[in-house]
Amino acid sequence: MNQYRNLKVWQKAVELATDVYRISGSFPKEETYGLTSQIRRSVVSIASNIAEGAGRNHKNEFVQFLSIAYASAYELETQLIIAKNLKFLSNPDFELLIKAVEEVQKMLYGLKVSIGKPHDSRLRTQD
Repeated sequence: MNQYRNLKVWQKAVELATDVYRISGSFPKEETYGLTSQIRRSVVSIASNIAEGAGRNHKNEFVQFLSIAYASAYELETQLIIAKNLKFLSNPDFELLIKAVEEVQKMLYGLKVSIGKPHDSRLRTQD
């Protein structure tokens, strides 16, 4: 699965990171090491974990890294909401980014499910 650049979810995550970097460049300078940095780390983590997981030797490892990317997408979503509440993001920019985050979340979940079945506690046996 080392052809991560062919994965549509990776491509969308890179587009999202590019948009986040462009838009967050207008955040207040005092947020450079605060919310701006957090948002940028979260968004970069999404595409990076997809790529790193694809480079692993076992599908279970890939699923684990997809889970990390998925969690980073939710972290990013929360940070974008905070940025909007603080008026660092305009409504159109917020809507653009949130729509892209939600799309990436759905794609990550779908890829995770298609590669490895999610854990189902009903299937566990009792000792």
